Amino acid sequence: MTEQPTTKPAITQAMIKAYDDYTHLTLDRRGFMSRLTKLAGSGAAAAAIAPLLAANSARAAIVPADDTRLQISEVSFPGADWEMNGYLAMPADMSAPLPAVIVIHENRGLNDHIRDVTRRLALEGFVALAVDFLSPLGGTPADEDKAREMIGSLEGGETTANAVAARAWLTGHDKTNGKVGAVGFCWGGGLVNQLAVADPELGAGVAYYGRQPAAKDVASIKAPMLLHYAGLDERINAGIAEYRAALKANGKPFAIHVYEDVNHAFNNDTSDARYNKPAADLAWARTVAFFKGVLN
Repeated sequence: MTEQPTTKPAITQAMIKAYDDYTHLTLDRRGFMSRLTKLAGSGAAAAAIAPLLAANSARAAIVPADDTRLQISEVSFPGADWEMNGYLAMPADMSAPLPAVIVIHENRGLNDHIRDVTRRLALEGFVALAVDFLSPLGGTPADEDKAREMIGSLEGGETTANAVAARAWLTGHDKTNGKVGAVGFCWGGGLVNQLAVADPELGAGVAYYGRQPAAKDVASIKAPMLLHYAGLDERINAGIAEYRAALKANGKPFAIHVYEDVNHAFNNDTSDARYNKPAADLAWARTVAFFKGVLN
């Protein structure tokens, strides 16, 4: 008997939109699976497609956690009102202080994927700190649905203040040159924008498909900004035009890149359905070059 090759089920933009509504708006798990079942044609098809839309924590890291080229540690530092925890990575053979970058997670919290991104930045010649912004609530849980629920309960001003505290801690760290940038993804991209508004000492900001700040607040931004957007991400892209206009009107240094025909979270290589390697590689190269040009 000849074994037939298995094929991945077809994933449509409507399915990706349903997942985005589930993870970012008001659709709950039951509502998501009900909508996905209708789109897929059966419960069995929906059950096969759902894991492809979600992030897969079992995916292998691009940079191993035990990479000997890196010095890695779990750290804590004073936040706005409580102790914050983080994951710090830097080159093992550094002979002089290096520029630093805060890595801000998605609405899943500080998970293995973000730790991997942090290690990637460290290999590029940065002191990289991934902050667990759920520290005030006990830290990031293993359950991603719980993490998203906890993220939703954070107070925006306090969270931004904790990001400012992370920047200040890195500025004073003896392994850094005092210049600190920030990169964030999804929820973290929005927080990078808010950090840029709140902190005149931020050296550079890179936001991947992040919610834009209010136009009236853009005048407070001092840091050069690099903004990555996914062409199919209608929810976030609705704010690009106003943000661009405010940045221009206030004479702010910035660059906006929209990657056509890719989805929100295109940089996350743990998601089969949304990851786009060409766009992710190009955005990453631009991000690294930007930080090296501004923070050195």
